[in-house]
Order: sequence, then structure tokens, then C-alpha cells
Amino acid sequence: MDLIISLNKPKGLSSHKTVTKIKKIFKAHKAGHTGTLDPTATGVLLVCLNKATRLASYFTSLDKEYKVVMKLGETTDTQDAEGTVIKKADRINIDRNMLKHTFKSFEGETLQKPPMFSALKHKGKPLYKYAKKGLEIPIEPRKVSIHHIELLTVDPPFVSFKALCSKGTYMRTLCNDIGEKLGIGAHLFELERTAVGPFTILNSLNMEELDTVNVNKLPNRGIDTMDSALSWMPELKIKESLLHAVKNGVPIKINDFTNFSDTLKTDSSIKIKSPDGEFLAVGRFVSDKKIVKMDVVFGT
Repeated sequence: MDLIISLNKPKGLSSHKTVTKIKKIFKAHKAGHTGTLDPTATGVLLVCLNKATRLASYFTSLDKEYKVVMKLGETTDTQDAEGTVIKKADRINIDRNMLKHTFKSFEGETLQKPPMFSALKHKGKPLYKYAKKGLEIPIEPRKVSIHHIELLTVDPPFVSFKALCSKGTYMRTLCNDIGEKLGIGAHLFELERTAVGPFTILNSLNMEELDTVNVNKLPNRGIDTMDSALSWMPELKIKESLLHAVKNGVPIKINDFTNFSDTLKTDSSIKIKSPDGEFLAVGRFVSDKKIVKMDVVFGT
């Protein structure tokens, strides 16, 4: 079963252990997630099964939405509540306007330095393993986009907000940086990922539901085929004469398509389907050669 599972991950379970559980439930040969959630975090975790693992990068690149609870006045070594407090403010004197103004300053494209306590790898080993040994690895800031931050509640020392951002944006680093800008320090207290692209928490299954799922009669939410999971991606049906070429990963000249529109030239990826709608491949337009190059091929 080549499926994409949208799970509302519970607190206390690592992303790796979650994938192992789902792999066992569906008796899958291969399984992998499309973006780590810390054990203490909850929310949308996408898990790809079998052939769908080859599509993981397309889901990883989607924007993420988070609901964040931030604790003001305390800076920790891990930038979250699991760490040790290394700095504490004498008092917290902030209001909603100050917070909104500060949030606004973080919106847009910015450079963010990932935390040492993260799953990012250095020489094949996660950074947090170096951090636990007290080793500091030089980390280059990375370009991220924070599209919008919406202030929800203010109940000092706690502040809650929603954030819509690009892949690779760390919410605990955002909390830490907001605290620094306010001059009082802050850290991530609670985190819930409420959406990954079009996959929302409302349409996700919890672990209890997955434990009792009937693989012969799948529920109408939380589980997608490879085709339906890529619903946002434009598609192109090919002529019967091109089937063999596509199934063998051969690039196709756009002149050979009868329905290749100009809009497809601006999209980074295109679903390629047979005349009867079978999902064959994911390709992309290469402008200088005027071809559609096959990046992932599923047709047999």
C-alpha cells in the first residue's frame, strides 16, 4: 500500500518511533516521515509508506503552520522547556502592542541559525548528540520565510501565537530570538503543528484511530493515495504513444504534448498521468531544453 498518512502525533512519542508504529500497523516494507516533530511537540506528522517514500521531498518543501506557547523571561540552553534555564529576567513588562510590533519585525525572509539541540546532521550525526556532550559545532544561518505571526493570548509569562512559515523554520529559535529582541529572554513552552501545506490537524488521524484502522476499508480522512496527496500539483495527461517513454523516465519534448499550457512552465513539478488517469510520474519543465524531465517514475 503506497500511502501518505496524516497523523496528529501525540506528546511523548518521537517521530522515529511514530514511523515505526505506523509501519507495523500497515505492514509496510518502507516508511519515513517528511519533517521531524520533537517528542514534546504534537500535531501534523506526514508519514509515507512504500513507494510513497519517494515523494517525501515534495511534502517536506510545503509551508508549515504552528500554534506556539512561549514563556517569557527565561532563556534555556535548548531554547525550549526541556533545557536548563541559563538566564532569567528580573521582571516582565510587555503588552500586546509591543508583542505585535516585535512579531511583525520577524515576518518575511530572514536568516535563522538552527539550534544545536536539533536533528540536523553534521558528519552524519544529529547535532543534539554533539550538544549533549557539550560540543559546539559551527552552524551557518539558513534562509527561512516567516509569512505571518498572529498573536493569540497574553497571560504573562506565557504568550501564545500562530506562525505560518517555510520549511526549516525552528519555532524554538523564533521564541528565543523574540525574547532577545524584547530584552527579557524567552523559550518555547509548547508546540503544536496545525498544518503541513493542505494537510491540517482537523483532517489528521490520531494514534488510537490508526491502531484500529481496517487496511481493507480505509477511512475517508487522514490517509491519501500518492495521487490525492499531491492534489495541489498540476497534472498532465499524456498520449498513449508516450506511455513507454514516460515509464522508462525518458524526457518528453513539450511539442509532443497536445495540452501543454503556459501555466505549466511556471510550476516546479507536474504530475504525469496516462490517458485513463493512472499516476505515472512527477516531472518538471526544463525551460532551456523545452522538455519535461521525469524526476520520479512509478509506471510499470
